[in-house]
Amino acid sequence: MSHPSDKELDASVARMLLVGVSIAALVVFAGGILLLRQPLLPIPDYTHFHAVDPSLRSLKGITGSAFHLNPRAIVQFGLIILIATPIARVVYCIFGFARQHNKLYTSISTLVLVILLYSLSKGAR
Repeated sequence: MSHPSDKELDASVARMLLVGVSIAALVVFAGGILLLRQPLLPIPDYTHFHAVDPSLRSLKGITGSAFHLNPRAIVQFGLIILIATPIARVVYCIFGFARQHNKLYTSISTLVLVILLYSLSKGAR
């Protein structure tokens, strides 16, 4: 098994980011189209804050509602894909650097992943 060069790793990471962002954009676009196809809703009252539907506050609720073609859930699912793309990049880099036997970059990438996951867990509360 050959070790990927830095250029090969960079190219594959770039492709992965392009695919992730493209998929997220398509999902958000599809949700937006479905949202526009809904019958006209009353004009929202922005003088008081109204929280989002409770079913759209968790990953399980968003994915379940998205598979039932709820337009708002589809948009939020696209945003989750967009958030997950750089996280997947870091995970991919950890494995790529490990295959290169680059202990320093593997350690730094692992630290970045821990910080990202910690930040996401704190923000979800």
